[in-house]
Amino acid sequence: MDPKTLFSLQGKVALVTGGATGIGRMAATGLMMAGAHVLIASRKGDACEAVARALNAMDSPGTVEGFAGDVSSEDGIAALVKEVGERSDKLHILMNNAGVTWGAPLGQFPHAAWEKVMNVNVAGLFHLTQALLPTLIASASPDDPARVVNVGSVMGEAALGDGAYSYAASKAAVLHMTKIMAKELAGHHITVNALAPGPFVSKMTAFATADEGMRDKVGADVPLGRVGRDEDIAGCMQFLCGRGGAYLTGAVLPVSGGIQVMSGPNLFRAALEG
Repeated sequence: MDPKTLFSLQGKVALVTGGATGIGRMAATGLMMAGAHVLIASRKGDACEAVARALNAMDSPGTVEGFAGDVSSEDGIAALVKEVGERSDKLHILMNNAGVTWGAPLGQFPHAAWEKVMNVNVAGLFHLTQALLPTLIASASPDDPARVVNVGSVMGEAALGDGAYSYAASKAAVLHMTKIMAKELAGHHITVNALAPGPFVSKMTAFATADEGMRDKVGADVPLGRVGRDEDIAGCMQFLCGRGGAYLTGAVLPVSGGIQVMSGPNLFRAALEG
């Protein structure tokens, strides 16, 4: 067992949606550092191109290409699949990271927020994976399965609304869909796993992680005492997509610093201390 090859992704082709910022960029960086050729796509193609240039300037065995891609509509998904096919005839790794959120207080949460969030976070994830299945299957083997990694959230595991009701429900759906896909695609030599991140620095969480003081306050409420770091996501992706993760499917990695196991107070503490 060679530690140099256990997490190597040399020769692999990956697609990361929403790969220009936040968790997507962290994942793309980790995949690139392990040797993969990484395609990053989001609605802002110019941002993806800029990130690709920045990542390619690093001392890394992998490479990155950036371009526009939109999973919010059927036509957008078809165009993204076509673009991927024109850039590579193989696809070993798909990371479904693109997502949107919406926040409003209970009692003021708009109906439109459900359709928008569910359409991207759940329907977009499902239909993109479905459309790319022929390429994933053709790139897979019993010894080295193709990999699908879906990005959920700790809000999909724990009863956390925090004003983002449709987002939390959509991420619960992502985690359940991950297990369904894992069951149905195992016979095609495709593993399907999910990340359930807690607070990381990103555009989506900028309202709470924009500066160091805010990050420290957020991290203080996390059992492990901090917000997530780039290497936390990169390490998970290298594990799930490398040889070390080849026998794992249907799993949810709780990259949340322990938030998913937080519970109420010790029910008997007052009596025992009294």
